[in-house]
Amino acid sequence: MIVIVDERTLVIDGYKMGFNREGISSAGFDPLEFNEWIWSVSPNDLSAVEAFLISGDSQDLALPETIKKRSSAPVIVMSENSGLQNILQLFSVGVDDVVRKPVHVKEIIARMGAIINRQQELAKEFNAGEIKIFLDGRPPVINGAAFQLPRREYRILEYLVRNKGKRITKAQLFNVVYGLFETEVDESVVESHVSKLRKKLRKVLGYDPVDAKRFLGYCLNVPSIN
Repeated sequence: MIVIVDERTLVIDGYKMGFNREGISSAGFDPLEFNEWIWSVSPNDLSAVEAFLISGDSQDLALPETIKKRSSAPVIVMSENSGLQNILQLFSVGVDDVVRKPVHVKEIIARMGAIINRQQELAKEFNAGEIKIFLDGRPPVINGAAFQLPRREYRILEYLVRNKGKRITKAQLFNVVYGLFETEVDESVVESHVSKLRKKLRKVLGYDPVDAKRFLGYCLNVPSIN
C-alpha cells in the first residue's frame, strides 16, 4: 500500500486511481490528518505501507523525519521546486527520492522498487524453496516455471515469501491487498484469496506450503533448497 500526502483531494484521488489500475492499494491524507495518523497507527498496520508519496507543495521538513521514526518504507517527495538547495534539504531529513511534478504512477512504482532494492542489499528477487518472486513485475517462478496468478493472489504470495517463516495475520494480508481504509470489502475475503492460492500451490508443488491457524493467521513454510 502507498500512502499519499497532499492538501488537494483532487491530487490524492488522481493518484489513487492510477495506483489502483496498477494493482496497488493506496490511501490519502492531508498533512494535518497524516501527522495524527502516523503517530496513532499500530506497527502491524504500518507494516502494510510500502512507500509514502508526499507533495512538495504541502509538506514541511519535519514530515519525513516523523515518518522515518515510525517506518522504514521509502519516502518520495513530489516537488515543483527543482532548486539544488531545496533538494539537498529534503535529502538531509531522510527523503529517499525527489521527483519533478507531474510524475506518472509507473515511474513512482519503479523508483519505489529501486529504493527497496537498495535497502535490501540490491535484491532483485526473493526465494522460498521452489518459489521465486521478482521485484521487476515478472510473474513468480515455481519449480522452475513461470506461474501466472491474479494480481491479488500474487500480492499475497509476494508478502508471504518476503516474510517466510513469520506468522502473518489475516488483517495484515487484507491491508496489503486492499489498503488500510477499505470499508466496502469484508476482511474475510482474504480467506477466499488464500484458499485459491493454496490450491494452486499444492497442485504445482505437491504439498501445501501455507500453514493456516485460526485466529493466528498464515505462515509460509517451505523446505530449503540445498
